Amino acid sequence: MLSKKEAMASIKKLRQEINHHNYRYYVLDSPQISDAQYDRMLKELKELEEKFPELVTPDSPTQRVGARPLEAFREVKHSIPMLSLSNAFNEEEIRDFDTRVRKFLETEKRPQYMAEPKLDGVAVEVVYENGTLSVGSTRGDGVTGEDVTQNLKTVRSIPLKLLQAKKQTVPALLEVRGEVMMRTEEFKKLNKKREKNGEPLFANPRNAAAGSLRQLDSSITASRPLDVFFYAVGRVEGARFETQDELLRILPKLGLRVNPHVRVCKTIEDTIDYYKDMMQKRDSLAYGIDGVVLKVNDFAQQEMLGAISRSPRWALAVKFPARQETTKILDIIVQVGRTGALTPVAVMEPVNVGGVTVSRATLHNQDEIDRKDIRIGDTVVLQRAGDVIPEVVSVVRSKRTGKEKKFKIPHKCPVCGSDAVRLPGEAVARCTGMACAAKLRELVGHFASRRAMDIQGLGDKIIQQLTEKGLVKSVADIYSLRMDNFMKLDRMGEKLASNVLASIEKSKDTKLARLIYALGIRHVGEHISHVLAEHFGSMDKLRTASLEELQETNEVGPQVAQSIRSFFDQKINIEVIDRLFAGGVSVGGERPRPGTKLRGKSFVFTGTLERYEREEASRIVESLGGKTSSSVSRTTDYVVVGKEPGTKLQKAEELGIRIISEKEFEELIR
Repeated sequence: MLSKKEAMASIKKLRQEINHHNYRYYVLDSPQISDAQYDRMLKELKELEEKFPELVTPDSPTQRVGARPLEAFREVKHSIPMLSLSNAFNEEEIRDFDTRVRKFLETEKRPQYMAEPKLDGVAVEVVYENGTLSVGSTRGDGVTGEDVTQNLKTVRSIPLKLLQAKKQTVPALLEVRGEVMMRTEEFKKLNKKREKNGEPLFANPRNAAAGSLRQLDSSITASRPLDVFFYAVGRVEGARFETQDELLRILPKLGLRVNPHVRVCKTIEDTIDYYKDMMQKRDSLAYGIDGVVLKVNDFAQQEMLGAISRSPRWALAVKFPARQETTKILDIIVQVGRTGALTPVAVMEPVNVGGVTVSRATLHNQDEIDRKDIRIGDTVVLQRAGDVIPEVVSVVRSKRTGKEKKFKIPHKCPVCGSDAVRLPGEAVARCTGMACAAKLRELVGHFASRRAMDIQGLGDKIIQQLTEKGLVKSVADIYSLRMDNFMKLDRMGEKLASNVLASIEKSKDTKLARLIYALGIRHVGEHISHVLAEHFGSMDKLRTASLEELQETNEVGPQVAQSIRSFFDQKINIEVIDRLFAGGVSVGGERPRPGTKLRGKSFVFTGTLERYEREEASRIVESLGGKTSSSVSRTTDYVVVGKEPGTKLQKAEELGIRIISEKEFEELIR
């Protein structure tokens, strides 16, 4: 039996060896041991940590997965904004960039440039404090991103702890930026697996990477083959870099992967040669790139150049030209998305575009079909937009024979037969049926959500199984579920099933506003649901209200009224609602709000409030006759600012909106 002291020594040694082999495999691309040996070491470490749980640390290689699923991502503000880059598309624009740089620096001496592949992935920032990964976030809007720390920890090419290399001090603080992506072959394997399991396919590697990174359950992210390359830093304490070249040479010494195809270019002509070289190499790379990035190499010069708007003057993204081929449209079919959107898709004669065989392309919507005058039987020019997504560019009219057929989006959903309605001001027609198989999982998930019927325990994985096994074909079926139904599901125990059934039973006694919101009527959010409940007082009165009566309701405009009326005009929706009541759901008409103190006043909250949850503060405002919004506009009366406010504060200052503290808000509602 190992003593604690012996276990500590063994654990320390194993962690060092595993981190070393991670570095050899991911950074140097030169593994020294087999995968089986690596797995045995990791297993040995895990077993030791299970015997001595007090020795487990957050930076241990075993801690990449295991955190409980999140309810939502919190916001993370970048200490230095992650700016977007200006785009260029040809050699002339590259030379213009060089001219602007030299003119701004007021020097005839040509600056050096660092040229890097433009990776087609998701930009992230990873923060290391004293060498240990503390926070990881997405780029977001450049100023504020989402906290995806648990998910980034599952990406094995991201070290949990920086390496202490010889003659290289680990910075006290290092905010390093990179691109999370998925290699092409791994993407294909993932899609094959999803197709086999009957899951929707990802459109491209970038979408797959983005979707994987934004999972609330980090174990799902861990199952996805994500990879990363680092290329920049934000705030740094305890180290100093003079050039981009120096930075990209030091990052690998700390265990942070850098793309091997970066190159220092002494002249702008060298950058053009690099651009041409990478355009030829892109098909041979294991991952997608859609251009190159040019950066002034010297950081002092970068600082002098600064930024304009939200793009740095010292960097440029040079996109590759889109590749085009011609093919023939054999048919146009309609797909129904998870939100009920009807999307026309062109079925074409297979054609190779940029090394990928393409036989289908989205046509987006009816307006796009009409604008390009796309018909069944047409010969069309096809390209992969962003070098990934197939897109019909134009019709070759000279190839028309007169037998081509015009296409119109159907007025009925091709899946369930409910009306497909295109509301005024929208480009897309949507299925209005509550029992449509194409959007069933989305409908059930929304119906059970906390702000709707609040059925705790009925999460995505359980909903997926219930719908796939045909146990739930509409939201009304939730109230017919029994213990034996749940016991047919994978990883379902009696205790969990009992808890979910108890939550379903509890949800039957609800408020009218919650039920209205739970129905998922387009454009009817929480606030409008409260307005409708207050105005009509019962589901019967609401579902029989005429378009005119709906439009006469305070805050209900023509578009919302039309959406509500279209929803209740569907026989299947009325049947589902009747079944909900027959299944035991009961609602009481909500009494009119007694408060009038804030009548007509609009509030926006930003930052973290100390005394109130955001939802609670919104309810207080509404109980006093006011209303809340998620965005600042000229009609906003007050912006309530908590700790670490986001970009809404800046927008309020620009528009001259009154800004108040939480204390002032309390005085206002007292």
